[in-house]
Amino acid sequence: MARDARISLLLEVYDQSFDRAAWHGTSLGRGLSQMTWKEALRRPRGAHHNIWELVLHIAYWKCVVRRRLTRDPGVEFARSPANWPAVPAKPSAILWKRDVTLLRREHQLLRAVIERFPATQLGRKGWHTRWSNAATIYGIASHDLYHTGQIQLVRALLP
Repeated sequence: MARDARISLLLEVYDQSFDRAAWHGTSLGRGLSQMTWKEALRRPRGAHHNIWELVLHIAYWKCVVRRRLTRDPGVEFARSPANWPAVPAKPSAILWKRDVTLLRREHQLLRAVIERFPATQLGRKGWHTRWSNAATIYGIASHDLYHTGQIQLVRALLP
């Protein structure tokens, strides 16, 4: 059975924001693959989030969207606290790789949900949100793009 064109387009946007070639520039996943754990920990001036914190935040929201689309309250994020999980107390290259892997896993889990999402439900209001399911899906792709820009800027501003 052919996939609905709207689902295909949402998947294309979702994939481009994370790990596919896109005209807007470096995607989130590709940018992170070139980053060391020490770079990810460096904090710009003030109390702004570092890249590692942003990675965990992005992973968390992918989990939230998956929970909303599946309407499954049992879907829980693997780290805490929720929205801005703590960076490990003793960070290392291994723990950085673990958290990037967590982000990639959350991306793939949500992608699988989007891929099999019923197109008839796209226009309906999402679970525990005021947005439609379609808006929630392209919203999470926009969230990736927003934070990818932040990450690229933070990286450029660090000495």
